[in-house]
Amino acid sequence: MKIAKEFRWEMGHRLLCHKGKCFNLHGHSYKLLVEFTGNIEPNGMVLDYFDVKKIISPIIDELDHTVIINKDDTELTKAIRQLNSAHVIVDFETTAENLCLYFLNKIKDADLPKNISEIMVKVFETENTYAEDKIIILKK
Repeated sequence: MKIAKEFRWEMGHRLLCHKGKCFNLHGHSYKLLVEFTGNIEPNGMVLDYFDVKKIISPIIDELDHTVIINKDDTELTKAIRQLNSAHVIVDFETTAENLCLYFLNKIKDADLPKNISEIMVKVFETENTYAEDKIIILKK
């Protein structure tokens, strides 16, 4: 069985690797779709949506209304710090694909119930563009 929940946030970034407009500092209205697959527990749920929110909301709150910056982008880091503006430094290029991996790694490290067997995330950078990835949880 699979359950899903959507989350939204606003965030700025730029892509050092980009040869076009995305090299410029810009922002998006992001959407995250997260799905949990697992067996239905005796309470009739795979995972309580309240618990999904408790897992995901702190990650979203850390990013919302910030600029996410690749640690190699020293010019932008310096400028944002001079402005005393909210930012998050990461060790990757801030593409939708890498944001998927960022979310998956944070979610898999959360205290998930043992019935969860798979996590899938979709990061929508715009209304009609997204990246998607999933991770299989190996039972111990």
